[in-house]
Amino acid sequence: MFNAVGVPQSILILGGSSEIGLAIASEYLTKGAMRIVLATVPGDPTADAAVKQMQAAGASSVEQIDFDALATDTHRAVIDQAFAGGDIDVAIVAFGIQGDDEQAWQDQKLAVLEANINYTAAVSVGVLLGEKFRAQGHGQIIAMSSVAGERVRRSNFVYGSTKAGLDGFYLGLGDALRPDGIGVLVIRPGQVRTRLSAHVAEAPLTVNKEDVARMAVAAVDKGKDVIWVPGPFRFIMMVLRHIPRPVFRKLPI
Repeated sequence: MFNAVGVPQSILILGGSSEIGLAIASEYLTKGAMRIVLATVPGDPTADAAVKQMQAAGASSVEQIDFDALATDTHRAVIDQAFAGGDIDVAIVAFGIQGDDEQAWQDQKLAVLEANINYTAAVSVGVLLGEKFRAQGHGQIIAMSSVAGERVRRSNFVYGSTKAGLDGFYLGLGDALRPDGIGVLVIRPGQVRTRLSAHVAEAPLTVNKEDVARMAVAAVDKGKDVIWVPGPFRFIMMVLRHIPRPVFRKLPI
């Protein structure tokens, strides 16, 4: 349960080596010690470092479990294992991939891989988390979306379409779970400085993972269901959503 001052006692990160997911957990850990469960890809070479990061950040305990996003038939067992040690207060859905954007729309296997990890697997765990949280009577989901999913553009439309699907699902899940007192927050960041973005040119309004974390925790405290990071993206996307497609396709984005 969240304690009297709104601090969770346990966090599950699906995509347990995600730099943004870990940053959000670290931000929560500044408020007090708590149990952390990291669900990572089997054989993930960064899993040990993620465990050590959480220990150094002040976690009372850190558990690492295997999670294969593509093996949806194993997801129920993974979620059961995560909850076996007690209630989970916050679940962060932070896994996903973005392959070469030009290759993706011309490579059926890559396109399907992105869709299965970014959307199908996210739906799979979302349904299971909703089930668990309703049973325990409380909980908060934080789902990592992207501004790329708000108005899907030519430059990365395979990736953007998967995030559009994820975004819509978790917003709807939030509406469905609200009567049960379960919160769902969808985060729509632009470019974030992580190891995954280190090889691409930095875009305007690029932020640090710590910026995402601070805004995420603050948004949960306020009971919000969606945020843009940084905040001005909300107004940029408001404009972009209403630009006619013949004009939109000519924009240098």
